Amino acid sequence: MSAPARVTPSVSETTSRVPRGTLYRGNEGMWSWVLHRITGIAIFFFLLVHVLDTALIRVSPEAYDAVIGTYKNWVMALGEVALVGAIAYHAYNGLRIIAVDLWAWATRHQRQLWWGVLGLWVVTMLGFTPRHLMLAFATGGGH
Repeated sequence: MSAPARVTPSVSETTSRVPRGTLYRGNEGMWSWVLHRITGIAIFFFLLVHVLDTALIRVSPEAYDAVIGTYKNWVMALGEVALVGAIAYHAYNGLRIIAVDLWAWATRHQRQLWWGVLGLWVVTMLGFTPRHLMLAFATGGGH
């Protein structure tokens, strides 16, 4: 007796089992991808603004001083914390991505490596944030 012929399911049978809604399921891989892109874009826009405001010094030192003076407030101090957080996450996750690209063991341990990235990020931010905010608020600004 021969084995029964394998019947390929129709498209409607296979698509009915696919979950509806978003393609993102909230696992570590998705969150690391999303956060890496968001932090990369945020860092790019910071650098763009930084280059533009620094370029003012060649045009008008007085305008440069005025712009820099507007940065010395509590909102910018919190923005600097967010910037350091974005840079730290982007750097640590970038190292994780490099490891995954280079070594098979890292590919097998992507989830644990991402949690390691978050752990390093938390330690970095716990070391940076209180000191930065104490200095920023003691001097009355963000710089």
